[in-house]
Amino acid sequence: MMVIELPDDQAAALKAKAEAAGLTLEPWLNTLAGAESPAELRPLETAASIVLDRMRRVPPEIMAAMPEDGASQHDHYIYGWPKKEA
Repeated sequence: MMVIELPDDQAAALKAKAEAAGLTLEPWLNTLAGAESPAELRPLETAASIVLDRMRRVPPEIMAAMPEDGASQHDHYIYGWPKKEA
């Protein structure tokens, strides 16, 4: 947690703005900073579920253009190395 010390008049002004927005100071500052509130946070996900979720969003025409041997020949497609013999 970061602590920022402000003069009393500035702290009071920030608290008043937060109250005007119907929030306490910390959630109001988090909103200004673009932070998600705890209620908006997603539960922890596995790496596999994140990858699968993103792969489902790839348009079909892009998936059709992907090489079928992409996993086994990734060095060829990423670095341009010669393909490995199967």
